Amino acid sequence: MALVVEERLSDAPFVERIWRSHSGNGGVMTSVAASNWELVVWKENGKTNLAARGPETHPTPSVQVPKDSESFGIIFKHGTFMPHLPISGLVNGAVTLPAASNHSFWLKSAAWEIPSYENADAFVDRLVRGGLLVRESIVSAALGGQYPDLSARSLQRRILRATGLTSNAIRQIVRARQAAILLREGTSILDTVDQLGYADQAHLTRALKHLIGQTPAQIANIRNAEQLSFLFKTSLLW
Repeated sequence: MALVVEERLSDAPFVERIWRSHSGNGGVMTSVAASNWELVVWKENGKTNLAARGPETHPTPSVQVPKDSESFGIIFKHGTFMPHLPISGLVNGAVTLPAASNHSFWLKSAAWEIPSYENADAFVDRLVRGGLLVRESIVSAALGGQYPDLSARSLQRRILRATGLTSNAIRQIVRARQAAILLREGTSILDTVDQLGYADQAHLTRALKHLIGQTPAQIANIRNAEQLSFLFKTSLLW
C-alpha cells in the first residue's frame, strides 16, 4: 500500500500539528493509542466528511484504508476542547458532524465551511473567536510537572474534562509512543527502558503490547515504516 503522509506544525497555541495523507491502492493499517483528540476531514467516493475523533487508549488493528482516499486532520494540544462536545464521550470513538452542504458542516447550530490543510490555522482561529474552542491552560502545566494551587481531585477533574483522560493515562500513552519511535530509530531495548524510565524490559513490553499492539522486538524489526506511521502522524479515519 502506498500511503503518503505529510505534516506541519501550527502557530496556533491550540494545535499540536496538522497532517494530510493520500492512499494509493488501499489496504489495511494499524492505529495505535493516542492521547490527543482531532478533527479529521476525509474524501471518499467524491464525498467530503468531517468528524471529531477522540483519544485512543489501545491500538485498533486492521483499519481498512480505501483506495485513492484523501484525508487531513487537526490534532489539538492537551487541554484544548469544545465545551459543547465533551471529549469524554469521544474516547475510543468518533462522531461525524452533519453536513450542511457539499462544502460545509453543522457545528452548534451554525454552518461552517469545511477547512483544508492550507487554511486549518485560520479555521481554528475562527473557532476560538467564536467561543467554540477553548483551552484549559492548567492541563499543559500539570502534565509538565507544574501543579497549580488546586486539590488533587479538582485538578484531575479539570484534566479529565479537557482531555477525556486522566493525567496518568496521558503520560503512559505519550511515553509508549516515544518508546516506539526510539526503537524504530535504532535505540536498543535496554537503552529505551533507561531513557524513558521503565522499570525493566518486561515493563516496557507490557506497555507497548497494550498501547501500541507490538512488542519492543517487533517494533524494532518492522521493515515497512507505513505499519507504524501513526506513531509519527496520527490515527487516520475513513
